[in-house]
Amino acid sequence: PCRAAMPITASSGSAAFAKARPDLDGLIKRRFFYRQAFEIYGGVAGFYTYGPPGAAVKQNLLALWRKHFVIEENLMEVDDTNIMPHDVLFTSGHVERFNDFIVKDSSDANRFWRADKLLEEVMEAKMADKACTPEQKVEYQKVHAQADAYSAEQLSQVFAQYGIKAPESGAELTPPEEFNLMFATPIGPSGMIQGYLRPETAQGIFLNFKFCLEQNNYAMPFGIAQVGKAFRNEITPRNFIFRSREFEQMEIEFFIPPGDEAWKEFHEQWIATSRSWLESIGLRPELLSTDVHPSNKLAHYARACTDVMFTFPFGTQELQGCAARGNYDLTQHAEASGKSMEYYDEASKQRYVPHVIEPSFGVDRLMLAVLTSAYTVDEVGGEERTLLKFHPRLAPVKAAVLPLVKNKPELLAKARHIHERLQRRYYVEFDTAGAIGRRYRRNDEVGTPFCITVDFQTLEDDTVTLRDRDSTEQRRLTLPELLEFMEEAIDA
Repeated sequence: PCRAAMPITASSGSAAFAKARPDLDGLIKRRFFYRQAFEIYGGVAGFYTYGPPGAAVKQNLLALWRKHFVIEENLMEVDDTNIMPHDVLFTSGHVERFNDFIVKDSSDANRFWRADKLLEEVMEAKMADKACTPEQKVEYQKVHAQADAYSAEQLSQVFAQYGIKAPESGAELTPPEEFNLMFATPIGPSGMIQGYLRPETAQGIFLNFKFCLEQNNYAMPFGIAQVGKAFRNEITPRNFIFRSREFEQMEIEFFIPPGDEAWKEFHEQWIATSRSWLESIGLRPELLSTDVHPSNKLAHYARACTDVMFTFPFGTQELQGCAARGNYDLTQHAEASGKSMEYYDEASKQRYVPHVIEPSFGVDRLMLAVLTSAYTVDEVGGEERTLLKFHPRLAPVKAAVLPLVKNKPELLAKARHIHERLQRRYYVEFDTAGAIGRRYRRNDEVGTPFCITVDFQTLEDDTVTLRDRDSTEQRRLTLPELLEFMEEAIDA
């Protein structure tokens, strides 16, 4: 069966955003949310460095994820190694199956493309052509939906059918070949032990299942979480941090009893829980959707998979996945290692290898979704204003303390005192550069939710002006009221 056609191009709302994308890209670079890594040496595709505000938002995301899933959902957490030996990843299937198809320009071997993505781009271009008929559009949508499920032979046939050539040069493309996405690395000075940078965090969880089960007093069901780096040698990394070669994952393996009814119920629960959390951190609900994988698009180990999709400026793409992985991984590692992964159920007096539900989040593409949702252009006082409407819990800077003028020592001293009080709990900036209106705009642009102005009235009655980023409304608060307000707005 063919997957129901997903939106191929951006929605109308995202299309409008796409027009402003160069402005967001400029903001991200100018304020150093992230930039291409090694930029002063020309950079390398697929690697990025987070600057101060980007690193802060990322850490806030990780903290919120841990608070909800590890603490509130009562999961266990492990921290496994980034390098894994060949035997582990051979057993998991990554050595043989973790491949994409690559095609090259026959006139220039240094120009290459991921075959399914090139096919998708060609189909999108054909659908965007004004001469495209409704019947042709249906045909192109089917090909687009199947692009990543075709075999090498099928890809060759489709490329020939549509006369797909190398972009730019127009030369013939080489036949599709498998390209393994793992970074290989020797282990030890002799180099005799073959290792790889891990392509996912999940395997470290499966390897430690028995030890965590013991720490959980042999209670089932239960879940294990891991947050950490993963590495994939992408053929054509694209769309900035959406598809990169080094990225961070937040993954959960929730172990459950076998049986069709059991996994279906847990799978639905985790899809709903994940979607709810994504909305709670400020992602716009109208940009979220779901995509249920048909059987021919499932990974070799999966019984089902549903993706939470997000409409980025460049189209609707996977944001988060929730897979029912069966007991494939535990079974494979038990057979290869000789160590049992069985669980004995005292109530039913049965032994079984647990099945698993896997909600998986990519931190970097989640960052991009957060920036997309937060980016806003409005008008204040007849002037255009650019701001990032981060949820206060995600904002890199929680508040900025702004003395009205910087040439009055008593005003600066009072502002410093307030800044120090707030800084004990939150990341707060102290800003004296420029006119007060300019400082407001500068903080709006980086997503600071609150500005606190210390003026001459502050010296008389110990009140400050609190300005809200989104509404620009201002009100006077005493210092105790300010502290209470900040706690409620950020921590509640």
